[in-house]
Amino acid sequence: MKRKTIEDIQVAGKRVLVRVDFNVPLDGRQRITDETRITAALGTLKELLARGASLVLMSHLGRPDGKVAPAMSLKPVAERLAQHLGRPVDLAPDCVGQEVERLAAGLQPGQVLMLENLRFHPEEEANDPEFARRFAALGEVYVNDAFGTAHRAHASTEGVAHHLAVVASGRLMEQEVRYLKDVLQQPRRPLVAILGGAKVSGKIELIKHLLTKVDSLLIGGGMAYTFFKALGLEIGNSLLDAKQVETARQTLEQAKTRGVEFLLPVDCAVADRFATDAQTQVVDREQIPPGWQGMDIGPRTRRLFAERVGAAGAAIWNGPLGVCEMDPFVAGTREVAEALARATAERGTLSIIGGGDTAGAIAQLGLSAKMTHVSTGGGASLECLSGLVLPGVAVLEAKGG
Repeated sequence: MKRKTIEDIQVAGKRVLVRVDFNVPLDGRQRITDETRITAALGTLKELLARGASLVLMSHLGRPDGKVAPAMSLKPVAERLAQHLGRPVDLAPDCVGQEVERLAAGLQPGQVLMLENLRFHPEEEANDPEFARRFAALGEVYVNDAFGTAHRAHASTEGVAHHLAVVASGRLMEQEVRYLKDVLQQPRRPLVAILGGAKVSGKIELIKHLLTKVDSLLIGGGMAYTFFKALGLEIGNSLLDAKQVETARQTLEQAKTRGVEFLLPVDCAVADRFATDAQTQVVDREQIPPGWQGMDIGPRTRRLFAERVGAAGAAIWNGPLGVCEMDPFVAGTREVAEALARATAERGTLSIIGGGDTAGAIAQLGLSAKMTHVSTGGGASLECLSGLVLPGVAVLEAKGG
């Protein structure tokens, strides 16, 4: 269904209630260590302000479990956002209440008010209808630009939209959904998916959905060893999702039945222990020594995977291919990422990077800007790619007609 975007709504002279995802990491001195989520929202915020709106911003930060936690105040975020916008961003003392309503009602076009951490109240995550109604009283228009929380039916992401007549998706939300959901409806071919990360269990729905969409599925990371086990291979001390071995076996059969190329590593970098200074060697997948554990895909697999992404019309990536936080085991993720970046630049390959650990790995390699799209959402990107309903998107679509 069609979603309204900020292009479709009138905002001049209106108070626009904007759900943003400013759940940024802070160090022990409450300094922001990664402001990616702040900068990602600037396009939407600047456009609304330029068109004569005043803004009431809503976000959560961390997991305060429904209690006030000063260490999780949005104060440093408001201060940093003010620098980016070049105008004051006032921080409300709470996210609901008479004082907050007074501050919101007094906003003039061009002014910005940020509500305090939504999760200081348990009603936020409970999607309490009355709590959502109190949010709605703060604005005249609702814009959701927080893709990272769109998979949660919370008061600020789903409930509030039912109480305002005009709702729309922000620029970031629209971009995320277009690449992570809409692109699978009419994909460029060949469509290649790269899946890594630790366990099969966390990506069952994703694998099932992608098997109906992709031409090739490349598997790396810790989850590969569960598939090895399903093939009857010995995996030493490698990570094993023991309850998913039969699922892995069935998945291999489904791929074969559907004619989907299902590529597992043909060789692995293994270590005698899980440590940066461990002894390492490269072995074929049939020859993992007892007591050793797989830590990365091997050089032959890196070339094989690089060839597939290099020829892709579109490539979707979710999950690192090795223990890339350890320097000795970053080669697999790095070489495949470099191949995808080249294909994007030289062939126009559509390169879509899932959020969370995958986005972090690509950023650490300095390749984010060379990809078509890097998602800001971890769990949300996973669920969106899995074909699951995202409540924060569904409510926008339901009211978009």
